[in-house]
Amino acid sequence: MMTAKEIRDSFKSFFESKGHQIVPSAPMVVKDDPTLMFTNAGMNQFKDIILGNAPAKYKRVADSQKCLRVSGKHNDLEEVGHDTYHHTMFEMLGNWSFGDYFKEEAIAWAWEYLVDVLKLNPENLYATVFEGSPEEGLERDNEAAGFWEKYLPKDHIINGNKKDNFWEMGDTGPCGPCSEIHIDLRPAEERAKVSGRELVNHDHPQVIEIWNLVFMQFNRKADGSLEGLPAKVIDTGMGFERLCMAMQGKTSNYDTDVFQPMIKAIAALAGTEYGKDAQQDVAMRVIADHIRTIAFSITDGQLPSNAKAGYVIRRILRRAVRYGYTFLNQKQAFMYKLLPVLIDNMGEAYPELKAQQTLIEKVIKEEEDSFLRTLETGIRLLDKTMNEAKAAGKKEISGVDGFTLYDTFGFPLDLTELILRENGMTVNEEEFKAEMQKQKERARNAAAVETGDWIVLNEGETNFVGYDYTEYETSILRYRQVKQKNQTLYQIVLSDTPFYAESGGQVGDTGVICSEFETIEIIDTKKENNLPIHIAKKLPEHPDAPMMACVDTEKRAACAANHSCTHLLDEALREVLGTHVEQKGSLVTPDSLRFDFSHFQKVTDEEIRQVEHLVNAKIRENVPLQEYRNLPIEKAKELGAIALFGEKYGDEVRVIQFGNSIEFCGGTHVQATGKIGMVRILSESSVAAGVRRIEAITGEKVEMMIDKFQDTMADLKALFNNVPDLKSAIRKAIDENAGLKKQLEEFMKEKAASLKADLIANAKEMGGVKVIKTVAPISADVAKDIAFQLKGEVAGSLLVVIGSVENGKPMLTVMLSEDLVKGGLKAGNLVKEAAKLIQGGGGGALHFATAGGKNPEGLLSAVDKVIELAGL
Repeated sequence: MMTAKEIRDSFKSFFESKGHQIVPSAPMVVKDDPTLMFTNAGMNQFKDIILGNAPAKYKRVADSQKCLRVSGKHNDLEEVGHDTYHHTMFEMLGNWSFGDYFKEEAIAWAWEYLVDVLKLNPENLYATVFEGSPEEGLERDNEAAGFWEKYLPKDHIINGNKKDNFWEMGDTGPCGPCSEIHIDLRPAEERAKVSGRELVNHDHPQVIEIWNLVFMQFNRKADGSLEGLPAKVIDTGMGFERLCMAMQGKTSNYDTDVFQPMIKAIAALAGTEYGKDAQQDVAMRVIADHIRTIAFSITDGQLPSNAKAGYVIRRILRRAVRYGYTFLNQKQAFMYKLLPVLIDNMGEAYPELKAQQTLIEKVIKEEEDSFLRTLETGIRLLDKTMNEAKAAGKKEISGVDGFTLYDTFGFPLDLTELILRENGMTVNEEEFKAEMQKQKERARNAAAVETGDWIVLNEGETNFVGYDYTEYETSILRYRQVKQKNQTLYQIVLSDTPFYAESGGQVGDTGVICSEFETIEIIDTKKENNLPIHIAKKLPEHPDAPMMACVDTEKRAACAANHSCTHLLDEALREVLGTHVEQKGSLVTPDSLRFDFSHFQKVTDEEIRQVEHLVNAKIRENVPLQEYRNLPIEKAKELGAIALFGEKYGDEVRVIQFGNSIEFCGGTHVQATGKIGMVRILSESSVAAGVRRIEAITGEKVEMMIDKFQDTMADLKALFNNVPDLKSAIRKAIDENAGLKKQLEEFMKEKAASLKADLIANAKEMGGVKVIKTVAPISADVAKDIAFQLKGEVAGSLLVVIGSVENGKPMLTVMLSEDLVKGGLKAGNLVKEAAKLIQGGGGGALHFATAGGKNPEGLLSAVDKVIELAGL
């Protein structure tokens, strides 16, 4: 039986023998592509080639790509663990042709690999082909069907509809028919009863798709019409875990050697055995799947958070914790303990897991601990909701309450239902679904983008000249209109551009493009599928005119200074804190810089000052920039250049060097460190377990901060008559203030004691109740103290009503003796009603309550109102 590793290697070897270049997996977390958060298919890293934005270095390529499908169109999350073949993270084996071979070779090689190399039984294989679409004017894919007939009987070639057998990259862009290969893994007796043909694409767990061959031959335009692609593309993807299931004679992906070591480790931790309890088995499958996703995401630089990709990872982690908590009795953090098993299983294929082990463990443990606290809070809230429902004679809680638990505390509906069932209760599922639908619609509306077709004026690719120029002659290659959130913008692609497109943490350039007719403001520059896109609010009236592209040089210089400073910071942090420091993210804007790095404790003030001094020393040295462009990656590594985890580098890279600081980098930089001026670190904080963040400013911003600091110091000195020793003067003032405050407290105590004695002396008996009332200029705290003292000192039935005013704000304080409470009076009700006279509100316990308001003039009336409401 072939192992998972042997299967992966055999795929690569086979396609290498067919002239394919074997390339490494791209990171699972996508950077610099606004259309994607995660790599969800093997073709993602080749999008710029498929779209024609970049030339293909190799005409034939193959790889094993780590992918993640949990959100958007490819949302498999809720299936994971409950069936045998859905996953969040999975590996996709794929082969590509960019304008080289097409359907015949793709089909022939797929058959050769599956049948001749892997020895899968051809009798159990089926192929689907696109049945055609009359409304689109598309015929059946007879070409693909014809090639399949060389290998399969006709009854194993099945027509598939547009949903299953016409692949599209998105609403617009490259698309085409596809041919899926399905395998029937059922026992022979079941196959004899029902043909596999009847079960293809019917969600049978043992009749599954293993390989999809996509034949990209069309381009979908914004109006929905199709046009032929100039260079046809083959894009295939085979589910690695499903292939392992077929090769190892299993009926579940989770029974293969891809997952079994992890499942056994989870069972050992939980003191149980896989296969004994259905609910526990689901929980173990969920955890075994999710730990892979979480670990690889952190490795690729995506930490759990409350926004975008980080929120998806947090949601996956919390789903796993919740299954462990509910079904495996894991009330303490446990998932981080599974990392050594994952590394043992996948570390050889993905060595970055071992390199980042400590960080991954710390991040996962902190997230687990945090969510377990949240779970406990949510359970307390659910208990309260159940008690309120029971008190009202209900056995159902509202779907709105159920959704609040889901949205705020991460309680999926099934967990809420489980806890409710244990208490003989249910949740209104229809209301829950309605709330969920509202949330989805809000998210959909917020993200809705209406994108027009590209209007092509000239063919060609963009030439970036921004490392050498900030102004350059150019022309518009193409443009399109984009509408989002009631705003219309225009995306412009230039033949040559000095504008740096946002990437690598550095924001995009702004500026103008000018012709003899007009000047158009460029408000941002983004990168989409490796294509620099210039964003404008207005389209040129003469888009075909020669243009001059001009970058805002002041903003560019500020960005360059801040970007170069992050490199110097990185070097200084490694020198002060240790070589374990690795960059985990950055943000470079004209105004400031942000630098995230791995470190497992707070950086001390002394260490911050050391780092700052080291960087400023480098700035004063005016170290010249050494830039290496198109450097072979092996040469870059020989130089000692620092590469970032989670980044995909090509065969040739750009390296930036300032003395001993040597890094892979595509950003803009100063010509010498002196141009940075000076750095000042503003803050140091925690981003996640094991990740710290420094925020800093440079150059003119430091100068402005120093000016502001000096002005503040001058104002402070003036307040203290410009004494030479300001620190001592402030200390003396603080001490004197503390002394005066103490004296005032003593005075207030005496005044309160005097007031209390007067109130007791002037107490009136009304209907057998001692009534003590007053309106006095005292604080709410003093009023409360007096009320409680009166209750302790005055025997019998007692009603205390104190109106007080502090800083112009009126307050009502009401105290009742226990017998009045037993007689039916409630201090909270009394104060709530009387507070209307001071334009306020309040409440409290049965015997004591307070209220605040806005109208001091109504205070006396409010005091009398309390007595009236008490029936006295």
